[in-house]
Order: sequence, then structure tokens, then C-alpha cells
Amino acid sequence: MTVTDRPASYREVFAEPTFRTLFVARTLAIGANALQIFALSVLVYAGTGSPLLSALAFGAGFLPQFVGGLLLGSLTDRLRARPLISIGYGIEAILAAALGLLVLPVWVSLALVAVVACFTPVFAGSAARVIAERLSGDAYVLGRSVSSMSSSAAQLLGLAGGGVAVAALGPRHALLFAAACHIVAALAVRFGLPAEQSSPQPVSPQPVSPQPVSPQPVSPQPVSPPPAASKLSRKGGTVRDSWAGATFLLRDRTIRRLLLAQWLPSAFVAGAEALLVAYSAVRNFPTGAGALLMGAPAAGMFLGNFVAGRFLRPSLRERSTAAFVLLMGIPLLLLLTAPPLPVVTALLVLTGIGFAYNLGLQREFLEAAPDGRTGQLFALLSTGLMALQGLGPLLLGAFAEITSPLAAIAAAGAATVLVTPLVRRRPPLPYG
Repeated sequence: MTVTDRPASYREVFAEPTFRTLFVARTLAIGANALQIFALSVLVYAGTGSPLLSALAFGAGFLPQFVGGLLLGSLTDRLRARPLISIGYGIEAILAAALGLLVLPVWVSLALVAVVACFTPVFAGSAARVIAERLSGDAYVLGRSVSSMSSSAAQLLGLAGGGVAVAALGPRHALLFAAACHIVAALAVRFGLPAEQSSPQPVSPQPVSPQPVSPQPVSPQPVSPPPAASKLSRKGGTVRDSWAGATFLLRDRTIRRLLLAQWLPSAFVAGAEALLVAYSAVRNFPTGAGALLMGAPAAGMFLGNFVAGRFLRPSLRERSTAAFVLLMGIPLLLLLTAPPLPVVTALLVLTGIGFAYNLGLQREFLEAAPDGRTGQLFALLSTGLMALQGLGPLLLGAFAEITSPLAAIAAAGAATVLVTPLVRRRPPLPYG
């Protein structure tokens, strides 16, 4: 299916009430999660004095998502979206409240965080599926851009606000505030998401009987119909069906390439960002420069998504994916030249701008989604992003121990450049 080669407007995107509701709820929940992670890390460190346990508290919600995405991902297409998403935010609220109100052993707190994290890809995948169903053409791509921008801003505000909240209220009261934010997000979805969006996705291929001749429904359609030969019938329970769906998706060469294209650059850059404090110390930059450097990629990501999403024609955006990936990696390589602090900051902003490459992949990614597995595909995308963004800092940190932070960051840049061929599509998608 061809679409018009013009950038969508924010008015078009926010005119869709479903997107508005999920945008507000998701932004609020992401900020609350960032606040919760920070407050729990402070609480664990205050109780144990262990940097390792504090770091585990910070990362306990990431790697378990890998398990949940693989074994529970099919729930995104089997369950109704509105109750699934609202229950998900409710569970997050219960977790934050329990961490704030109860005096729990550290291992119990970390275990609770890990268990809830297993379900995170399910809630996220369901929300992404609903948005894909309600926004069409370039409005869908711009909606993804707006979501990325709000995610970055919410994480920054959540962490910054976390520092203020913990200092003013203490970690336990900050956790209760995070719980309240999750409750508001749950209520927003429960009462703001249109009821018609709560119908479940079909769990088996459609019957082959002739369809009555009638006008097409007026609700917006996905940017392209799902591939006819890519259906997979559902068998067994949730775990078996999720595993079968995940392996089915990963066997598809196009889907596998598009997943890796979105997973790997993010993992490499996340690993480099984790070393910026050490890089600042090695370069003898002033105190506090590490925080400035860590904020630079997020600022660049916000700017890149805004400009590419709103002002670039879809065809140009898609042709520029490889250039944006190079823009992510090359500035990291240039840090080896030991430039002054303002130049380092500018290079990291450029790296963040490069994240706009993701927008050029969205139409092809949605086009590749199999019938009845769109939600699981988005859950798998979220799973890989979280898992690899957790592993990237670990692996590059180990490499930095052997070599130096400068060499490890440059290695991340080189690896990012080397995965550029993954983002190329041949032939290009047609436009009207």
C-alpha cells in the first residue's frame, strides 16, 4: 500500500483520542518508573552500604523483561488492550507502594521488581499494537517519534525529580509518589481508552468463507496489510504459544534484520553512555561534567526525533536511515582525539540526533508484522531493547577495565558504524 510522501502533523497525531490517552499514561508511567528506580537504589544503598546491591536495584527491572517478552509475549494479541494496560499500571503501583510501605529484605525487593518486570513487555506491546491500529501512514511514524521524545524527557525528569523528591521526602515517600503516578496512569487508560479498543485480536486465521460486499470501515488502518503467508495458528497455553510466536518471528529474515537494526545501535550507544562519567574523570573535566555529558545524547535524541519526524518527508527520512546510524557512531570514534569539553558535548548531541534513524524503519517494521502477532512483535522489540541495553554497559564496562574508557567508547562507535548495512532496505517502499 502506498502512502502520501508528506510529513504528518502533530495535530493529526493528537487528534486520535486513543493516542492521546496512551501518550499521557505512558509518559507519566515512565517518569514514575525512573523515580522508582532512583529511590529504590538510594534506599538499598542506605540500608546496606553496598554499591553492588544498589546497582542491582537500578538494573533489576531490565534483564527480566527478556524472559517475559519470550514467554508471555503472545498475551499482547490474545487479551483485550484496555484492561491489560490498566492492570499493568496498577501492578506497577502496587509494587511501588509495597517498596515504600514495607520493610523488606533486599533480595525480596529485588525479586518483586524482577517479577513485575517480566510482564512489562506485555503491557508495552499491547499499547504499541493499539497505536499501530489507530494511526496510519506517516501519522504512525510521527506518533512513534513523539513517543520516543516523551520517553526521553520523562526519564530525564523522573531521574532529576527523583533526586529532588528523595532529598525532600526521603526514598520511601518518593516511592509512594511513584505509586500515585502509576495509579493515575491506570485510571487514565481505564476511563480514557475507548471501549472499542478493548476487543481482543483474533487468535486464529480468519475463515475462508466469502465476505459480504460492504464499504470499508472508517477507522484508520495500518500502513500496509500484513503478509498473507505469515499467519501462525495458536496452540497450547500462553508460554507455549509465546515461544512458538517468538521463534516464528525470529526465523523471518526481514523481521530479524529489522529487530537487530533497532537493538544493536541502541545497545552500543547505551554502553558508551554508561562510561561517560569515567571518560570525564580520565579527561580531568570539571566536577559535574559527567552529568552534562550523560544528558547530551538525550538532548540530541529529542532534537533529532523532532526535526526528522516533523519536517523530513517520509521518503527522505527512510533514505537517510544509514546516514543517521553513521551519525550515531562516528562522533563516538572522534572522542579518541581528546577534544575539549564543549566539543565532546556537541559530539554526544550528534550521537543522540542519530537515533532518528529509527523513524525510517517504522513503516517497514509495521509492514512486516504478521497477522495476529503485531502486539507480540512489539513486545519482542521492547524485550530485546531492554535486555541489550542492560548488557551493553556490562560488556563495554568490562572492556574499559582491560583497556580504557576512551577505547571502549570508540569501540562502541565502530560497532555502531559496522551495523549500518542492517538498516538498508531494497527495494524502497512506494509512495503515492
